[in-house]
Parts: sequence; structure tokens; C-alpha cells
Amino acid sequence: MSAKPVSDLDLYPVSEKAPERVKTPTGKPLSALTLEAVLSGEVGNEDIAITPEALLLQARIARAAGRATLAENFERAADLVRVPQELILDTYELLRPGRARDAQQLLDRAAQLRRDYGAARVAALIEEAAAVYTRRGLFVKRY
Repeated sequence: MSAKPVSDLDLYPVSEKAPERVKTPTGKPLSALTLEAVLSGEVGNEDIAITPEALLLQARIARAAGRATLAENFERAADLVRVPQELILDTYELLRPGRARDAQQLLDRAAQLRRDYGAARVAALIEEAAAVYTRRGLFVKRY
């Protein structure tokens, strides 16, 4: 077990200084992720994915390092862990200038992400994008 850190920054890199704080989505410790375990089938695809808790820990470390923007990105990534990949890709496409038909389409997507997946930080970002796109006229196809 690692010594008690003085600050969250002391946890970086987590795999070396605080591996006991990271678990797989199925609850396995980081030390269980070995090549031998993968080859034997003890570790599957469901064990390789990152968890919201690991991303929020990375956010705390980034914030302790004075990297607030990076911390916010980790927090939004934590929001997206439970969102289906197809919806993430569709939302990415929707956010490209000229792809959404109007602000309401973006606001509807934000509401869906907040309501169905608890992705409040991502929803807030999309709502902010809707306001900026409206102000800059980015709903009209440009190409």
C-alpha cells in the first residue's frame, strides 16, 4: 500500500504511486491486468475499459497540477463512460459546424444526455455550443 499522499498531485502517476485506487469496471485491481491474465481469459474486454472513478481521480490530479481545463476534460470524459458509443459519435457529428439544423437540436441532445445518462457536464458544454453557434450563425451548412 502506498504512503498517504500530501496532495492529489502526489498520486501521479497513479499506476506507480496509488494503483490500489484504480479498479476495472468489473472490480479487478490494476495489478490483475497482466498479459498472462489476458492470455488465460481471466481478463476480458470488459476489464480493459476505464471507469468514471479513474477519470475523476485523473481530474483531481490535473486540478492539483493547475491544469483546470484538462481536469474539466477528464470530468466530461467520466460523464461519457456510460453513454453508448453510437450516441457519442452522433453527438460529435452534430457538434460540427453546419451539421445541426438549429439550436433546438443541440439543446434536445443535451437534455437527452443529462436525462438518460446523467452527463450534466457534457450537456452544459453542448448548451454552451448551441448559444455560440446561434451567435455565430453556424447552423447553416457552409460546404
